[in-house]
Amino acid sequence: MLLDHTKQYKKNTRNSAKMFAKSAKLHINGVSHNIRFYEPYPFIVKKSSGKNLVDVDNNKYTDYWMGHWSLILGHVPKKIKTALSKQIEKGWMYGTVNEQTIKLSELISKAVPVAEKIRYVTSGTEATMYSVRLARSVTGKKIIAKIDGGWHGYTSDLLKSVNWPFSESESLGIINEEQIVSIPYNDLEKSLLILQKHSKDLAGVIIEPVLGGGGCIPAESDYLKGIQEFCRKNNSLFILDEIVTGFRFRYGCIYPTMKLEPDIVTLGKIVGGGMTIGVMCGKKEIMEFADTTGKKKSERSYVGGGTFSANPVSMISGFETLSSLKNDKSIYSKINNLGEYARKELTKIFDGKVIVSGKGSLFMTHFVKEGITSIRDSADVARCDTSKLHKYHFKMISQDGIFFLPGKLGAISNAHSKADIKQMIEATENF
Repeated sequence: MLLDHTKQYKKNTRNSAKMFAKSAKLHINGVSHNIRFYEPYPFIVKKSSGKNLVDVDNNKYTDYWMGHWSLILGHVPKKIKTALSKQIEKGWMYGTVNEQTIKLSELISKAVPVAEKIRYVTSGTEATMYSVRLARSVTGKKIIAKIDGGWHGYTSDLLKSVNWPFSESESLGIINEEQIVSIPYNDLEKSLLILQKHSKDLAGVIIEPVLGGGGCIPAESDYLKGIQEFCRKNNSLFILDEIVTGFRFRYGCIYPTMKLEPDIVTLGKIVGGGMTIGVMCGKKEIMEFADTTGKKKSERSYVGGGTFSANPVSMISGFETLSSLKNDKSIYSKINNLGEYARKELTKIFDGKVIVSGKGSLFMTHFVKEGITSIRDSADVARCDTSKLHKYHFKMISQDGIFFLPGKLGAISNAHSKADIKQMIEATENF
């Protein structure tokens, strides 16, 4: 029998309850990102450090959400904090070209082979939005293919087939949905049939090498190679969304390890070191369609940035984070090993009742129902017991001082230790 831990949670978070009531009066559903709300209310954070969040009731949580998976070094790492403090003394918003941007781009371009040209924005949503616009500009075609369950932010160009059932529209206010087609993850045969059907007007395909919001599911290498080959033959662009996976498993992107050669790659999260960022990078001949110098409107792809794009604070945070990852290769071996340990031990504890998906330092627990023997795509995830996953995560929040955003994958940072994973395993055994 699953216990209801709401009573204990409410007892622990009385100040959060009062503050969230105020937030609910001011903000839509009390939050500024849909997924941050959970029943009965989210606790209110007052500070963070290392592996921990501390709420306004002084409850301390070992954090596996880690700032939407962006904080690979942990909360407030000393090196980043020092660098940011020095930069703030000089200024935090210039609105002009700055040296900090050049330094970060030099690191990215050396670590990501396709990054021959780079454009910064302020969110992953913007990066994918502009990538799609660029693909349509380069090819002169309109249709973009994405994955069932693939998440690329809230851009109208890609807000389709995100949540089950994939056939239903995700939102009011979306138009021209016929220009977005959806293909099944890790099913090359069915995907190619769909792509072939739309081949004449197919501008590009955008794919996450590991589905993040779609269930923490790695793509099969042959699947990605097959999609890339189709794009090459069809003169469509092959776009990899590495906003979650870029610099998560290794220094650089995951695609070179799979022998892929994308036309455009989007980055975010880790490359900003916890500050606002989005990155679109790609082959020079493609990216230069966004160069407006001396071009007519009919000759350019109008790809912007934003008021706060490439601000020096984000650039410094990103530079120091990537420098730390580059100079200390032990970080990746540590967190990837901890991820493997977590997946192995969770699988053992649940004894066939779950499948733990993931790669490297990312993991997600799926409570399987009868007939589910593997998690290969988001349709498999949708058929699992998601309510039990929420109860499992909420139990750890209310009873164990462990924070997962309920229903979402976990991310391990350099601030975590094996003792933390063992604590999570013990809490799981109690569940």
